[in-house]
Amino acid sequence: MTAGPKYEYRWADGVTIKKPIEVSAPKYVEYLMDWIEVQLDNEAIFPQKLGAPFPTNFPDVVKTIFRRLFRVYAHIYHSHFQKIVSLKEEAHLNTCFKHFVLFTWEYRLIDKGELAPLCEIVESILGV
Repeated sequence: MTAGPKYEYRWADGVTIKKPIEVSAPKYVEYLMDWIEVQLDNEAIFPQKLGAPFPTNFPDVVKTIFRRLFRVYAHIYHSHFQKIVSLKEEAHLNTCFKHFVLFTWEYRLIDKGELAPLCEIVESILGV
């Protein structure tokens, strides 16, 4: 799972896989989606009852979710963008990514350093 030659992402969930392991991009995405589902279904993290308090680590969990989702975008742009263009689907990808970036920027969900693999695209979206 890479985002160009300088960025490699390894998987660890801290429970079943404690030490980060090298996995393919499809496997990383599979692990990620399964992990996100577990987080969302965990009422101790995402309370279902009206008025129930969120845990103190809630911001950290959300930031981890978004940071890992960004890695998927970084991989797609670096490894599959030409295929996306050949399918004439780049407008859809760009629109989704733009919404993702604006949301994460507004709520400070991803540190600027994590955005490095797509810094030019991110800066053009943010007008920085």
